[in-house]
Amino acid sequence: MVEWEEWEWEEQVQAMPRLEKLVLSKCRLRHVPPGLASNASSLKILCLEHVKHLSYIESFPSVVELRVNVCLDLEMITNLPNLQKLTIMKCPKLKVLEHIASLERLVLGDYAMEKLPEYMRDIKPRHFQLYCRLWLLFEVAAGQSGTEWDKFCQVEHVKAYAGDVGNLRKWYVLYTRGDNCKLDSNISNPIVFEETLSSCMVDTQGFESVYKMRRSTFSYICSLVRIPFFEDMMARDDGRVLSLQDRVAVALRVLNSGDSPVTVGSSLGVNDSTVLLVTQVFVEAMWERAFHHISWLGSAQMEKMKRKFNKIHGLPNCCGIVQTAHITFGSQSGDHEENDSTLMQAMVDPDMRFTELWLDYDFLALSKYFEKGAWLNGIKLKVLDESEVGEYIIGDAGYPLRPYLLTPYQLEDGLPLSDSKVEFNRRHSAATGVTLRALTRLKDTWKCLQGGGWHPSNQDDLPSIVGTCCLLHNIVIDMEEGGGIPAYLEENRSEQVRHVAEEDAVGVRDALAQHLIDSGVHTMAAEEQENFIAFYGIHTRI
Repeated sequence: MVEWEEWEWEEQVQAMPRLEKLVLSKCRLRHVPPGLASNASSLKILCLEHVKHLSYIESFPSVVELRVNVCLDLEMITNLPNLQKLTIMKCPKLKVLEHIASLERLVLGDYAMEKLPEYMRDIKPRHFQLYCRLWLLFEVAAGQSGTEWDKFCQVEHVKAYAGDVGNLRKWYVLYTRGDNCKLDSNISNPIVFEETLSSCMVDTQGFESVYKMRRSTFSYICSLVRIPFFEDMMARDDGRVLSLQDRVAVALRVLNSGDSPVTVGSSLGVNDSTVLLVTQVFVEAMWERAFHHISWLGSAQMEKMKRKFNKIHGLPNCCGIVQTAHITFGSQSGDHEENDSTLMQAMVDPDMRFTELWLDYDFLALSKYFEKGAWLNGIKLKVLDESEVGEYIIGDAGYPLRPYLLTPYQLEDGLPLSDSKVEFNRRHSAATGVTLRALTRLKDTWKCLQGGGWHPSNQDDLPSIVGTCCLLHNIVIDMEEGGGIPAYLEENRSEQVRHVAEEDAVGVRDALAQHLIDSGVHTMAAEEQENFIAFYGIHTRI
């Protein structure tokens, strides 16, 4: 039933009058049919687990218990007048919960949730049980002085928990509504979270010289990792050792200097074990909370990027450049023959941003995203001979030629290439130079990626460290060379499936190459090259 999407059942069709419990699991059901609600008059328990695309549940007058578990598209639950027990686990889009006047018990669980849902203000269960992350539990434990008080203070009994892998109820908050509003918690010493940067973290070179970014960018990065760092300090009860900004500064120094934790720690007056721990938490936090800075673009953003590729490099309908690199780290023993490395494949845009990232994957793993036709499935380019060229990326000769991945022409039997093929190769070469500049900038800024320096103790951490440096690379470009913090919203993507298997890669490349000649487009890159040659040609003659 994994692909089950539609269930048609009109109200007048009578069936299932004795059904008491129904479980719908692991399907793509878009809505529950009205016939179920009106005819299954004995239905008491309804369970929905891992149901994709379901956006609402409504009008089940007989249901007294509802369980929804990992229904990621669910937005509304309404008009269940006899519902007494409701369990909601990991339904992040749920915004409306109304007309459930008989609700006695609510169980809510989501370890990514940072605030209680707004619908809590509109309901009044007698019992509320919450499983959440430590940050939210801390806000609940703050009681009337916290930000969440008015969302649960009307409930008679509250039990809230946060934990770790070994103990999901390690921390708790117990609340009883009454004359004195009794609140009990084992979070006994709330941490004052200092967010200032100590003077020892900035030397005579100046902030931007040391951290390779502006203070505003640094502050934004601090805001991204604030909650994970706070939770780590709460769990370890060491919040008075380093402030948030000091912790971020320590991690950035490790990554951009490539020095060992001992060297970084001695220069900043911090124990090397603390340096290691702070860097690990920072990398994990960035990987969790900043990954939207590397994302496959929605339709509108993709069209904008394609126009830029065409304007600069004269490659219409191009969606990016793919590049493979082996990132080497220094060895822990100092023996450079034992250096570890990780394979990185990245998609790069004209601004040297990484738009997609694959770590420790070979090309076959990467290509499956495109072979299925769900990516690069946007508007096709109509060329002069009335054929069409779909969206594509470009890569060097080390990649196989595919309809969606165009590589440069190679000489065959020593014969010279035609004008169209030469022009294609010229533009292709100019564009792929962007990836080399992006990788050079990445390694020059984040010297831990250069090899010969710092090496994390766990080899499994290598990909996430590379990914974190790529995220930082993008954030600096976004904030200091673009339009500020980007608004990463979910955009509509084409649902059309591209039939890649039916396309001829050689024919696609030939059609595009001929189009470049016939269209006569003069690119910005070509103009810069001509100006360069003219300038240096004149000065050479002088």
